[in-house]
Amino acid sequence: MKTRAVRLYGKKDLRLEEFDLPPIKENEILAKVVTDSLCMSSYKASSQGTDHKRIPDDVAENPIIIGHEFAGELLEVGSKWAHKFKAGDKFSIQPALYYENGPVGILSAPGYSYKYVGGDATYVVIPDEVMERDCLLKFRGEGYYPASLAEPLSCVIGAMHANYHTTPGSYKHKMEIVDGGKMAILAGVGPMGLAAINYVLHREDRKPSLLVVTDVDQARLDRAASIYTVEFAESRGIDLHYINTGAMEDPVKELKTLTGDSGYDDVFVFAPVRPVVEQGDAILGFDGCLNFFAGPSDPNFSAMFNFYNVHYAYTHIVGTSGGNNDDMVEALDIMSKGLDPAGLITHIGGLNAVADATNNLPHIPGGKKLIYTHIDMPLTPISDFEKLGETNELFRELAVICSRHKGLWSVEAEAYLLANSK
Repeated sequence: MKTRAVRLYGKKDLRLEEFDLPPIKENEILAKVVTDSLCMSSYKASSQGTDHKRIPDDVAENPIIIGHEFAGELLEVGSKWAHKFKAGDKFSIQPALYYENGPVGILSAPGYSYKYVGGDATYVVIPDEVMERDCLLKFRGEGYYPASLAEPLSCVIGAMHANYHTTPGSYKHKMEIVDGGKMAILAGVGPMGLAAINYVLHREDRKPSLLVVTDVDQARLDRAASIYTVEFAESRGIDLHYINTGAMEDPVKELKTLTGDSGYDDVFVFAPVRPVVEQGDAILGFDGCLNFFAGPSDPNFSAMFNFYNVHYAYTHIVGTSGGNNDDMVEALDIMSKGLDPAGLITHIGGLNAVADATNNLPHIPGGKKLIYTHIDMPLTPISDFEKLGETNELFRELAVICSRHKGLWSVEAEAYLLANSK
């Protein structure tokens, strides 16, 4: 079978090509990819090429298919896996392949390391190790884009689970955020910050009593507040504040004032910016945990941390990026119970838009860029649909559909796009 895919040959060398897939083996699965959500990690992989830990050294001769936040439909299942999967199953993939003897799977991940599987393709061959590690997950919800966004959602789920707190006199850590505690999400209205807000507001098992979300971009703060409202948070027992720290004379003092000067139990930093990291440290309360979520491109990135507080106030730091299989399962489950990740998506495009968009991702404003791999379409902001609809019937109808969903993407919009686009 032929596939069209965006393949990486070296630094910033992404090419949209058509080529033949090999016949599947008895331990492999042939799949149709429908959606892929572009990730900043793919930008880093493209920018670094073989300097990236997950990119093979021979990528120039054996290019890999890029993209790891993807979903679609299984077409042909090898005999080894026929007891577990069947043609027609919708799927999502956990791309981080972990092994029993440690996280050596970081060197082997769909979207980084494989010739025949990655998200930015029309058809792929899923290798045996993905199924062996239970990383191929069935998706039983509506549409496809939620399954693509299960991977980024799993990353913030993993971040919440990875935070920890201590018990005086004990060396056993209490994993998780503080239930009923005070939480801050700094630089928190980018795509991953929005995913974190959405998750916090929909969790059933635990939640903070105070949630403060900061940024320095008022337009993005306003958009976040219109999607994940203070009123909805209040109905969930959460006191939610959106704050522009760029407009504050003394952000640390004013942020701590919201806690009654006690500081925050859980702080999440969603931008690899030194002043943001140091601000997060400064607002920690007793036994506060700072999660440095945003991975920097600079291997020498550093920031000041108050070690007086580490010693006397038990403050501490963790770093997370991806989620594991359990986090993916939780993401898919919580979406089946009403969490819609559509608020993360600001742009829609086709496979022809991937190479340029991936290589320029930090410079494209907005949230998640969602790719439909079987169509050709420029990367287009949802906010531009109405204007484009003045001369284009497809965009005109998509604008009408999105307006019915508070300006957001939806399963209805997805179905119309797939049925009516080139």
